[in-house]
Amino acid sequence: MKVVIFGATGIVGKSILKEALAQKHQVTVLTRDASRVSIKDKNLTVVEGNVMDRNVVNDILKNQDAVIQSIGIGGKGDGKPTSFVSNANKLIMEEMKNNNVNRLIALSVIGAGNSIAFMPWLFTKIMIPYFMKWFKAIIDDKNRMEPMIMNSGFDWTIIRGTTVVDKPAKNKITATLDGKGIKFSITNADMASFVVKQLTDKTYLKQAPTVSN
Repeated sequence: MKVVIFGATGIVGKSILKEALAQKHQVTVLTRDASRVSIKDKNLTVVEGNVMDRNVVNDILKNQDAVIQSIGIGGKGDGKPTSFVSNANKLIMEEMKNNNVNRLIALSVIGAGNSIAFMPWLFTKIMIPYFMKWFKAIIDDKNRMEPMIMNSGFDWTIIRGTTVVDKPAKNKITATLDGKGIKFSITNADMASFVVKQLTDKTYLKQAPTVSN
């Protein structure tokens, strides 16, 4: 499958790129700095440019089958309100429509949408409002992003991740729509495996599972 990955140089994005290539997909990535993509593969095309440059995004979406959107703000960001991810996603979707690309897999976070109910009271009422304001800024932006995807008409899957940890794969992934069985974290390797699987697995088509180990 021909896949464009946005956000392929982040912690999760790097693992998604590696997994997609391991599954023999033909991958195109967009990055502001091509030197940050260290992987060399015959099925990989690296394009240098800005995700907010409509012409660049339009060009790389030509003749593609699917998009994996893993854009972030660089870890915790600066804690200030941001609309970067939702704005970038809006532009990407507009150019997907212009190029008849219909499959979109987008990464979100636990706490977005109805998954806020999956989090303990201590986190939602005390930790996030008073001690994790940086995370609230991320959730708020994902809450702007998710509805535009859900109402887009695309074949979409939104994947809400728990805390992603840089550890070896456990090869045990829990995906839930109601919060049952959810744990606190997931390895980036397992997250990548689940994300790439959605390219060919329609189990969570037009759904938003929350995933953990």
